[in-house]
Amino acid sequence: MTNEIRAIFDRIAPVYDQLNDWLSLGQHRIWKEMAIKWSAAKPGDTCLDLCCGSGDLALRLARRVGSTGKVYGVDFSPNLLETAKQRSQTQYPQPNISWVEADVLNLPFDENQFDAATMGYGLRNVTDIPRSLQELHRVLKPGAKAAILDFHRPYNQQFRTFQQWYLDNLVVPLADRLGVKEEYAYISPSLDRFPNGKEQVEIAYQVGFTSATHYPIANGMMGVLTIIK
Repeated sequence: MTNEIRAIFDRIAPVYDQLNDWLSLGQHRIWKEMAIKWSAAKPGDTCLDLCCGSGDLALRLARRVGSTGKVYGVDFSPNLLETAKQRSQTQYPQPNISWVEADVLNLPFDENQFDAATMGYGLRNVTDIPRSLQELHRVLKPGAKAAILDFHRPYNQQFRTFQQWYLDNLVVPLADRLGVKEEYAYISPSLDRFPNGKEQVEIAYQVGFTSATHYPIANGMMGVLTIIK
């Protein structure tokens, strides 16, 4: 399963940002800024961005922590990491980011290493959510905070119907035009499997976080899970 998901993300790397723009009705930049704010990252911090994709959140974190800070962007897709690396090379000043190819279920870092962490649109795609939160807990310093942003199925039936219509009639045809229809057709089933906010909070407590809050945004079509070690 992991190899399958990795292959999907490798194939969509060239159009990943364009599709995220469409998927989020162009709003993902605002939500990413919210996630950065909720991670409480500050100048000089060492931060982690999991499932970093094409590097959007990692680049924002790097701006936040400044030249005295350090960011590690982790993803298992070499193509997406290559895209992220190229993007970071066009920035001035050069952000202090290390791009790491690794599995979020088995992070190549020591315990208690990071001051803050983010994850954007990644938790829904991991094969073992408790395990990935456990790994995040392990590498964060005591008292450190993480913010996890993702798509959700809304509780409200009308919004749920709208979301499904939007995916079926706008996102999948767009993906089709860009040649990645199969890759994006998996979003619907991944939303059906994804634990809701309340369940995510429970999992976070189970793996040892001392505090966990889930904020629904965009009428419950998105959410940010904020957790403190």
